Amino acid sequence: MTGARTDVEQVESANTAFYEALERGDFDEVSDLWLDPATDDPAAGGATDEDAADGGADGDPADDDEVADDGSAISCVHPGWPVLTGRGEVLRSYALIMANTEYIQFFLTDVKVGVAGDTALVTCTENILSGGPPPEAGGELGPLVGQLVVATNVFRRTPDGWKLWSHHASPVLAETDDDENDETPS
Repeated sequence: MTGARTDVEQVESANTAFYEALERGDFDEVSDLWLDPATDDPAAGGATDEDAADGGADGDPADDDEVADDGSAISCVHPGWPVLTGRGEVLRSYALIMANTEYIQFFLTDVKVGVAGDTALVTCTENILSGGPPPEAGGELGPLVGQLVVATNVFRRTPDGWKLWSHHASPVLAETDDDENDETPS
């Protein structure tokens, strides 16, 4: 049972590293934390140097298609965005977000981790505080905005540790006082 506890701790650490890299605007680290099927996960169809020499993961040139298919399976849904598929498209989205966000901080709550073999699922609530570009005349941050988002992060075990395979985040619609008053007993 010690191994399972260690896996959970490693996944929690990888999840935390992902959000901390986003807060710092460290695109290289964010990129390193995402699964790269061509190099990270031979068991899932990723190629190794040896595979490249012999045509595929088991010597079959048809395995080249599996590498491409697994790479396109990487996905991300940001709140209000369509599904982004493929490592390049997902990483471009993070580059855009980082380029257009002056300040962002995540306070994670309700974090739950489940591990099944080489796959892990993390659900959490992202309590986000962010600020846009400064006003034209001033040097301070633009207005700070708070947002509540629920997220699901799927990780795969690789030789280099746990890597993100999918991220899905959806906004939480807050109840207003008017919503509570609409509930009339029948």
